[in-house]
Amino acid sequence: MAEIQDGGGGGHKGGKKRAKKQSTRIDMTPMVDLAFLLLTFFVLTATFNKPKSMELTFPDTSVPDPDPKPIKKGITFILSKDDRIFYYEGEFKAVDDPVKGAKTALTELNFSKESLRKYLLDKSKDMQQQILALKAKFDNKQLIDTAYKRMVRQVKADKESYTYLIKTDDKATYKNVIDVIDELNYNTVGKYVMVDLIKPEYDLLVEKVGTN
Repeated sequence: MAEIQDGGGGGHKGGKKRAKKQSTRIDMTPMVDLAFLLLTFFVLTATFNKPKSMELTFPDTSVPDPDPKPIKKGITFILSKDDRIFYYEGEFKAVDDPVKGAKTALTELNFSKESLRKYLLDKSKDMQQQILALKAKFDNKQLIDTAYKRMVRQVKADKESYTYLIKTDDKATYKNVIDVIDELNYNTVGKYVMVDLIKPEYDLLVEKVGTN
């Protein structure tokens, strides 16, 4: 609050009455109280940064499967040194098989948009079109939020969609693993797991990258 204080004066000089001098002093106490109230409010209502985490799916190894069944529509990524990434589709075949087909061969990709991302876009094109159609209905108020999310999950979990297996040797980096998972999420891939590299796959990888 402002207070007016007398600054003296009031005497007479030459028969004229002298005007009193006045000064104004502003009391800042209410302003300080308000500042502390606002500070307390923002501290209590602020949301602090939470540690970011990534959800990964690992196969259950508590009960070993004596006869593991190959994934019908599986794509396996194998990561190695020097940011190199290889893949093969379908079941792994260590040798030529007259029934199952030729021996598995590794194809190399890289982390550029024209390589790994384009490959994933081509593989998930049908799924993405279905999700975009659902999003259009949601944006036009034809689907409620819960129904939209449920239908998107169903599209991603479709048994006809690909399952991606991510494997690494002992020279791959965590950064490369995260980069692959980021690309899978960017392309709305619904099914991917981290699994161990088997010996025949490792031997085939060594043929590509060497042992150094």
